[in-house]
Amino acid sequence: MKTNPLHKILSLSLCIALMPLCSQVVAQTATVTGTVTASTTPVRNASVTFEDNNSPSNSYSSLTDSSGRYRVQILLTSVSPAPSLPTAFKLEQNYPNPFSSSTVVLYKLTTQSDIQVTIFDILGRVVRRITAGAQSVGAHSVLWDGSNNFGQRVASGIYFYTLHAGGESRTKRMVLSGGGNGVLSLAQDRLPPPAETSYGPNQRLMGGVFTLRIVNAVGTSPFIVSTQIDNVTIQGDTTVDCSVTLLPVGAVYPDSIQQFIRGFGAANILPWRPDMTANQVQTAFGAGQGQLGFTILRLRVPYTDDVNDFSAQVPTAALAQSLGAIVFASPWTPPPALKTNNNIVAGSLIDSSYAAYAAHLKGFADYMANSGVPLYAVSLQNEPDATVTYESCSWNATQFLNFTKNNAAAIGTRVMMPESQNFVHGLSDSTLNDSSAASHVSIIGGHIYGGGLGPYPLAVSKGKEVWMTEHLVLDTTWAGVLGTGMEIHNCMNAGMNAYVWWYLVRYYGPIGDDGNVTKRGFAMSQFARFVRPGYHRIACSAVPQRNVYVSSYKDPASSRVVIIVLNTAGSAIQQGFAVTHGTMSAFSRYTTSVAKNCDRGTDIPAANGGFTATLDPSSVTTFVSQ
Repeated sequence: MKTNPLHKILSLSLCIALMPLCSQVVAQTATVTGTVTASTTPVRNASVTFEDNNSPSNSYSSLTDSSGRYRVQILLTSVSPAPSLPTAFKLEQNYPNPFSSSTVVLYKLTTQSDIQVTIFDILGRVVRRITAGAQSVGAHSVLWDGSNNFGQRVASGIYFYTLHAGGESRTKRMVLSGGGNGVLSLAQDRLPPPAETSYGPNQRLMGGVFTLRIVNAVGTSPFIVSTQIDNVTIQGDTTVDCSVTLLPVGAVYPDSIQQFIRGFGAANILPWRPDMTANQVQTAFGAGQGQLGFTILRLRVPYTDDVNDFSAQVPTAALAQSLGAIVFASPWTPPPALKTNNNIVAGSLIDSSYAAYAAHLKGFADYMANSGVPLYAVSLQNEPDATVTYESCSWNATQFLNFTKNNAAAIGTRVMMPESQNFVHGLSDSTLNDSSAASHVSIIGGHIYGGGLGPYPLAVSKGKEVWMTEHLVLDTTWAGVLGTGMEIHNCMNAGMNAYVWWYLVRYYGPIGDDGNVTKRGFAMSQFARFVRPGYHRIACSAVPQRNVYVSSYKDPASSRVVIIVLNTAGSAIQQGFAVTHGTMSAFSRYTTSVAKNCDRGTDIPAANGGFTATLDPSSVTTFVSQ
C-alpha cells in the first residue's frame, strides 16, 4: 500500500502545531541521606519513609543504622508542559518562603533574554549572583541554597532578590530562617559552588514534594513519638536531618516479684437476688472470648441452720468451682439468739456465744464440703463497722482478737477477717500483733466504700493475703466503668491479692440483668481473663506522661508477662514498653473502650521484650507476651 505524500505533509504539520501542547516527562534518581536524633541521641532501627504527594503509592523507606543514619533512593520526575506563552515579564514569589535550607525563584519571560538573579542583604550588599544565561520565552526557575558567592552559608534574615532579563528587572523580598521548625534540616549535598552558578538554556529543575514519616520499628532504640513532616521538597541529592521526640517508656521488671495473685470475682448473694443461671455462670467463670474469666465467687452464710438455706448455695458454687473458681462465704449476722439484741439487725455477738457461733460457721462449711463444694475460706463478719437497717452485727478490735485467738480454729477452714466497710486496719491490727490469734487467720479482707484502698504492710509482714472483698458503684457510664478498671489497677498496685466486686448479676455489675456482659464486665475481664491465679504482680516503673497507668504480671510457670494499661485521656496516646531481660518476640493485644469489648487487636512484634503501641482513647488494654 502506498502512502499519500500529502498525508505525510499534513501529519508533520499537525505534529509541529501540537508541540507546544505536548509534555515531556523526565525522571532521575536522587539520594536522600540524613540522621534521626532524639534529644541529641541517635535513633537506631527507626523507619524513615518518603511518600510522594503526587503519587502516594510511591513511597521509599529505609531503617536508620546504629548511628541514626539512613539512606533512601527516591525517583524524581519533572513534567514540563508547554504552557501558553506568558503575556508579561513576571517575577514570582520564591517558594518556600520563609525557608531554612533552599528556595526556588520562579519567573516568566516574554522574549528570549540573558538571565541573572542577584541576591542582596538588607543593607543592599550583593550576596550571590546566579547567571542562567540565555533562556527562551516561557516559565523558568533557579534555586538558591542559602550560600554566598564563596559557598559559605549566609546568616538568617531578610534578603531581596532581583531578576535581570534583557533591559528589565524586578525585585522581591524573601526570608531565610536558619532555625527552621526545629525538626527538619535540609541542605543540598554538593560541593561549594563557584562565584557564579550557570544553568543551561531551557534547563528545568527536577523535584518532588514528599511527606516524611519517622516511626518506630522492631528494635527501634530509643523509642520515639511517631513524626510526620509535610511538604518536604526534594530537588536532587539531599541531606534531611530530623530531630524527633523521645517516647515515654514504661519499664517492666519480671525479676522483681511482688504479691501473689489469687484472682478476681464477684458475689452471688441468695436469697436477695435470683440465683445465677448455668449460662451466666459459664459466662462469669469461663475464660474465653466474651467471658469474664472470674476465679472467685463470694456467697452469703445464712443465719439459720436450715438445710434448705444451705442447699440453695450449692448449684452455682459447684458449677463455678468446676470451672476453676474458688468459693468463700461471708455472714451478715450470726443467728439472732447468739446476739445481744436477739435480732438480725445490729447488736453484737454475746461473749458467751463465741463457741456456738464458731460451730454455726463450721456447720455451713461442712455442709458445703459434703455437697462437693469445699469453701476456700469463711469470713467472720461482713462490715462489722457499718450501721445499716439490714442484716448486720457490730464487732470491735477486741472482740475479733478474742474470737480468732480462742474460737477461729474450730471453724475448720481458712478464716478471713474483718471485712470492714472502709478497710479499717484498726479492726485487725491487734489480731495480727498477737501471734496466737494471727495463726488462725489466713486472709485480711476489707471493703473500700469511702476509703481504705491502700497497702497494709502489717498484714503482709505477718504472711497474710490481703483481699478487697466488696465494692460497687452505680455509675454505668463509660467514665464510671473505666473508673472500675482504675480501681482494680490501684488495688493491685497497693499489694492486694484479690479483687471481688459486689453483685455478679445486676445492671451495674459485670453481667446485666439480661444475662449479657456489660461494659464493666469487659473492663474487669481485661484483668481476670489474663492474670490468672498463681501469677505474681511484677514491678514496673511509673510512666512519665499523664493519663497512662500501668501494672504488670508474670506467670512463674511459663514466664508469660502481662501488661495492663489504662489510658484515661480522651485521645490516643503512643506508649513504649521495655521488658528488662525480655526475650519475647511479640505481644497479643486486647482492648476495652467505648467501641471495643475486650477485642483482640493486631499482634505487636517485639525486640528483646521492647515494643511500642498506640493506646485507644479512654481505654484499658492488656498486652500478653507470646
